[in-house]
Amino acid sequence: MLQLQNIILDMVARGEELKDTADRLCREVEVLLPDVVCSILTLDRANTLRALSAPSLPETYSRAIDGLQAGPDSGSCGSAAYWRKPVAVTDIAQDPRWILFRDLVLPLGFRACWSSPICDARGDVLGTFAFYYRDNRGPTQVEIDIVGACVHLCVIALERHDRVLERDRLANADGLTGLANRACFNAALAALDCNEPGTWALLALDLDNLKVVNDTFGHHAGDILLKCVGARLVEACAPDRAYRLGGDEFAVIVQAHDALRDLDGAADKILERLAESVEGLGHILFPRATIGGAVLAPTDHVAESVRQNADFALYHAKETGRGGFVRYWPGIGTSITQRLSVIQEVGAALRDGRIDAYYQPIFRLDTREIVGVEALCRMITRDGRVQSAAQFIEATSDAHIACAITDAMLARVAADVRRWLNMGIPFQHVGINVSSADFHRGRLSERFSEAFDAEEVPLNHLIVEVTEGVYLDQRDNVIAREIATMRGHGLKVALDDFGTGFASLTHLLTVPTDIIKIDRSFIARLAPGDPSAAIVKGLFFIASELGIRVVAEGIETEEQAAQLTEFGCTLGQGYLYSRAVDRETMTSMLTQNAQFPDFETLPINVEARKRTGALE
Repeated sequence: MLQLQNIILDMVARGEELKDTADRLCREVEVLLPDVVCSILTLDRANTLRALSAPSLPETYSRAIDGLQAGPDSGSCGSAAYWRKPVAVTDIAQDPRWILFRDLVLPLGFRACWSSPICDARGDVLGTFAFYYRDNRGPTQVEIDIVGACVHLCVIALERHDRVLERDRLANADGLTGLANRACFNAALAALDCNEPGTWALLALDLDNLKVVNDTFGHHAGDILLKCVGARLVEACAPDRAYRLGGDEFAVIVQAHDALRDLDGAADKILERLAESVEGLGHILFPRATIGGAVLAPTDHVAESVRQNADFALYHAKETGRGGFVRYWPGIGTSITQRLSVIQEVGAALRDGRIDAYYQPIFRLDTREIVGVEALCRMITRDGRVQSAAQFIEATSDAHIACAITDAMLARVAADVRRWLNMGIPFQHVGINVSSADFHRGRLSERFSEAFDAEEVPLNHLIVEVTEGVYLDQRDNVIAREIATMRGHGLKVALDDFGTGFASLTHLLTVPTDIIKIDRSFIARLAPGDPSAAIVKGLFFIASELGIRVVAEGIETEEQAAQLTEFGCTLGQGYLYSRAVDRETMTSMLTQNAQFPDFETLPINVEARKRTGALE
């Protein structure tokens, strides 16, 4: 018996497989006791018995009892696990506990079975150790002693196995969400077969608003959001497996036939499930995710290629419109490469001081006097060419570049306004565009103050222009909070490109707006009988009642100017008056045509705003 113990303990110490150790234990016992056949079953958390080892029993019998639920009438082993004490059945043919299983075992020549529970130090049942007899009998004292030692060996082997499993689980599972982690994902990806195109796909998912939740409600709220997203992702992508790669990054390896057949539908199902609100720490949180996906293609010879394609698709999805799904196509990599090239080019221009401000004047339509200017970003190439913002707009998809451009423009504009004031020009207002990145960076009001204070220019000369798409993102508390802060500091805010983002007029009652700038697309269609004319005319009336000033953009003909004047429009800009010009040309234009302030050009009708509740 001592030799048997040494053999099993040595196998456990060397980390042999649990089944190999159990099989060796059974065989060694059967050598010591030639009249018995051994069986070892394990008990899982669902109280179900699983066949671990029975080297002398037919495989068909082991498969038949695998999955047996422990209970008082579940044979010798099921009963022993249920009662937590040995159960000896000396006559299987007559014992009611074997009524459901006797037809399985009697044909094998066994007439009796004695089973002992395998319990750990806490008394929890880990499994059973059983002897099958060909005679109607119970255990001898020698057998009882041997089984006592064997049960102890089984406890050692099973507990070590559980520790190994737990170690592997911790090494391969994300501690917060319980999802498989990056290491597990990398291993699973490396094991995928890349020889049959279309047999698997990859979804790369980013949680878009985790930082906002962490910054606004704290990291505990962010953890709640992550746990919920992990659980919902598992539900939505089943039977495929989800992974948390770290931070706000998740992935799904798609192999299910239905999901492969409709990858867009599978992604939409995930987004729909994630979009439901989450309650955490007394707050209502809304998960916002973006997904990129790629299917194994004939040109993908390694799994890493599919992963890169999915990342390309995700990057594109985030840059073109968060909250949706983009599927990889062959040209997307080139598009992203071009975008990165533009980002690098603009970054170099920022370092070299080649980002400059051009100005387009805003005129009174009746007197043609300049009442303000809009500062427009221009990049000077290394060979001296001037590029408009539209030519490097892709670079602003990078938040750092977008914020750096704003900072450079603020410095340039503040210096120019200081110069114009020093020259005695009756300068009124300059409009500067800001982006979503500026809002999310924070401290926007402070950045304005710092730039203008450096040139000793009062902030009442500044109008902050925000495009409709950014302005009307009602779910983004960061933007709403920053706008409120700016207006609290006395800054005027203009809603730019009004009409391009499907804005509702009701937003003018609830969103803090001092000025709206009607997009050129409406002005271009002005003609008698055109619906645009009615819309523009109605907008001027509504804005007047709300105490909001209106600037018409893109005026190109005298006919448009005349019709706008008829509608009550007093301010406009466009090629009819001037294109965007450099500072020297703008200085000359201001010297000749700047209007002396009469306090009726751009100030806000406060009483009207109070009357409508728009200032509340």
